[in-house]
Amino acid sequence: MLGSGAKAAKPSFVSYISPEEIHIKEPIEKEVNPRLLPGELLLCEASTVYKYIQEDGSNRGTYGKLVCTNFKIAFLDDDSASDDNEPQFKNKIVGENDITLQCVDQIYGVYDEKKKLLTGQLRKYPEKLIIYCKDLRVFHFCLRYTKEEEVKRIVSGIVHHSQTPKLLKRLFLFSYASAAPNNTDGRNQTVMFDTLEDWRDELERTKGNVKYKAVTTNEGYRVSEKLPLYFVVPICVSEESILKYEGRGIPIWCWSCHNGAALLKMSAFPKEQDDITSQTQKAFLDGIYKTISKPPYELLKMDDLSSSLPSLQDIQIAYTRFKQLFLIDNSTDFWATDVKWFSLLESTSWLEIIRRVLKKAIEVAECLERQHTNVLLIEESATDLCCVISSLVQVMMDSYSRTKSGFQSLIQKEWVIGGHGFLDRCNHLHKSDKEESGESLKTQSAPFRFLTVWDWSVQFDPKAQAFLNNPLYAEKPKLDKSQRKTARFKHQRQLSLPLTQTKSSTKRGFFREETDHLIKNILGKRIGKFINSSDEPPNSFREFYDSWHSKPVDYHGLLLPRIDGPEIKVWAQRYLRWIPEAQLHGGGTIATAAKILDLMEEVQSLQVKMDEEHSQAVSGDVHSVPMLRNSARLSSLFPFALLQRQSIKPALPTSTWKDLEDEDDLVKRDDEFVDLSGDM
Repeated sequence: MLGSGAKAAKPSFVSYISPEEIHIKEPIEKEVNPRLLPGELLLCEASTVYKYIQEDGSNRGTYGKLVCTNFKIAFLDDDSASDDNEPQFKNKIVGENDITLQCVDQIYGVYDEKKKLLTGQLRKYPEKLIIYCKDLRVFHFCLRYTKEEEVKRIVSGIVHHSQTPKLLKRLFLFSYASAAPNNTDGRNQTVMFDTLEDWRDELERTKGNVKYKAVTTNEGYRVSEKLPLYFVVPICVSEESILKYEGRGIPIWCWSCHNGAALLKMSAFPKEQDDITSQTQKAFLDGIYKTISKPPYELLKMDDLSSSLPSLQDIQIAYTRFKQLFLIDNSTDFWATDVKWFSLLESTSWLEIIRRVLKKAIEVAECLERQHTNVLLIEESATDLCCVISSLVQVMMDSYSRTKSGFQSLIQKEWVIGGHGFLDRCNHLHKSDKEESGESLKTQSAPFRFLTVWDWSVQFDPKAQAFLNNPLYAEKPKLDKSQRKTARFKHQRQLSLPLTQTKSSTKRGFFREETDHLIKNILGKRIGKFINSSDEPPNSFREFYDSWHSKPVDYHGLLLPRIDGPEIKVWAQRYLRWIPEAQLHGGGTIATAAKILDLMEEVQSLQVKMDEEHSQAVSGDVHSVPMLRNSARLSSLFPFALLQRQSIKPALPTSTWKDLEDEDDLVKRDDEFVDLSGDM
């Protein structure tokens, strides 16, 4: 017992156990080797690497082996050696702890608890490795218990193979394509648009062959490497013109509406030209325009997307800011940003860009559908914003593009064959000079057999592929010949506006006054800026938009997205899938879809049993109904992310409870996340 005047002794206990050694799995004793794909080579590896489970900042995790191949970075623990408890929606190529080299965004090293971006040659090797991925995953690895020579090899190998410039032929695609067996049919009813017949079939399907033709002018890429081998142009365009202007200034057909109006795209002529060249080009374009817009289509709307939509640089900046909201290191960071979520989201301008793009697509749809007007999209290269707008328009207007095979064909036509610079935009080659990333394949000594991404059997088994199908999809009923003429007329009237002018909307801006007032009171003034950040659309556009939304939806006809501010939401399954706190237990709408699939399986099973009894072939054994999905493990991000343990943190961090005590102080806060000053 201490006397009344004695001082308490200072704590003298010292822990020699690091945080990583608490709540961990022991290092694995058995040898675990990576499963290599055809053409995949193991480059370097390191044992006794500790992988953190970034949930609540408690440094929980597990030991394992970290390897780097010419295709991916993979972490292998004791669970990697067995097939037990594998996820139901498993990818055969990329596992949960795999990171493809092209998916690596940035790599940081931690030196004395300070993060440093790793690039090029390293003089000092870090204690921890943090890998930020382009799909918004974040991996933390501790190298403190790894042998020094292994740390040097694995860190240098990962940085070199994922961050340094490389030649096109060094991509894993080429070694895999050479070694992979060619025993699958990769088309799966997807139109590849790599033959002249594919384009002619598309013209016939859309009834666009009246005014447009497929050309072979670019065979052997003799006109331009930025153009597809085969494409479609107006009948009036000659082969000499395509050769003369190297494909620039040539309207290229994308799609034809049911009424004959067409959607086209065109790469612009260089801006700096001498007067004679400019006049020649202008005369050529005038002749093309007059031919396209001749009766019965007397109008041709030209839309320069470079001026009517945000620049590519602005889009990239906005997405970079937007992406930072989801590259969360741990739960502590998540709850810290959650307090200012709406303010941070609005400041990125990403959702506003999404809204502007959707609005532009609806404007184009109105011209095609209501005004029977051809639309010509113009862009410097016609391979970026043109791809976005033309794809959205076709998804809105063509029900075939909303089927799996139709959507895959659309992506193949507008993006792959359309020449979108995936290598540049995704920076797969890490080239400082973007022109070098379009390296030609003409140097190949033999024809190269390209693989297609549309063969889903390479990645998923049949049970997993079932999740790619919409269980509620119903095909459009086929009508007999006597009904077709009447049905076509009715179909057109359903897609068009009424002849009488509708009553003007009472909305102020995009929203009713009471809605705007309520949103501002609940979410604060800053989110209100996002709501009314764009100008009021033209009256004809608003009439078209409101009239369509006032009618029953025809899922096989025109579909228009909602573009009012609060209805532009974050794509949770894409952006929040690696944040455990954002997952909903039970699955939400995802669980509903899974239950529908379960019911369909049960109905099919019962139907089989009834057929067996009808044919008197019942065996007598009772078989349970196969259930492919376990609802207890579902979350709102299934099947794209596994259900993880939820954090027990409150909806607001405990550090802010004191700030919430005084309502007046809350109103004066700069963020204005919640405005309590208004009347509720």
